[in-house]
Amino acid sequence: MRVVVLTGAGISAESGVRTFRDSGGLWEGHDVEDVATPEGFARDPGLVHRFYDARRRDLALVGPNPAHRALAALEGTLGEDLLVVTQNVDDLHERAGSLQVVHMHGELRRARCEACGARPVWDADLLDAPPCPRCGQARLRPDVVWFGEVPYELDRIHGAVTGCDLFVAVGTSGAVYPAAGYVALAASSGARTLELNLEPSEVSRYFDEVRTGPAARLVPELVAELVG
Repeated sequence: MRVVVLTGAGISAESGVRTFRDSGGLWEGHDVEDVATPEGFARDPGLVHRFYDARRRDLALVGPNPAHRALAALEGTLGEDLLVVTQNVDDLHERAGSLQVVHMHGELRRARCEACGARPVWDADLLDAPPCPRCGQARLRPDVVWFGEVPYELDRIHGAVTGCDLFVAVGTSGAVYPAAGYVALAASSGARTLELNLEPSEVSRYFDEVRTGPAARLVPELVAELVG
């Protein structure tokens, strides 16, 4: 069985990771245009660096929950037949033990050099403009895909979604594309589709089945079904 699991903010929220965007559309008190666009970074890089430096430090205060660990255990059974595609920029899947993970929106624990394109692992702050470890230029930015930018590894994701037998979305809002369109793509390719969420998402009607509840309960239950 080939399985693709798309994860969103809901799975990490159960670990205590704060979601960037609140119900009012602000990103922790900031306008999206100020901290999540290339234009905002060009206008005030210090503000953007302080925002993401704080988010990066916050990762040390949280850890993976049973949903993350269950997906890692499923990978132990399915191997490369499981791909986790996450919209999250935290590293909780990896810390739980998952290896087959695509971060389509980038990673907080990486920087990206605007001069040479390097994407080094990065745990320190970026506010003081440290040099790129590859080219030496002080042009590092957060390795986060902002609004108006193209997500990572879209070809790989497309191939996995169109080739899977089961597509599962966990803790996603169904409001952000292209991720929100993957259920329709999977269904049109013949996959069974399943949503696991606290409440139905904006695209729930496209799923074959919707289960509501916390990811920390629903994901281990699903994994037990699949392994059994």
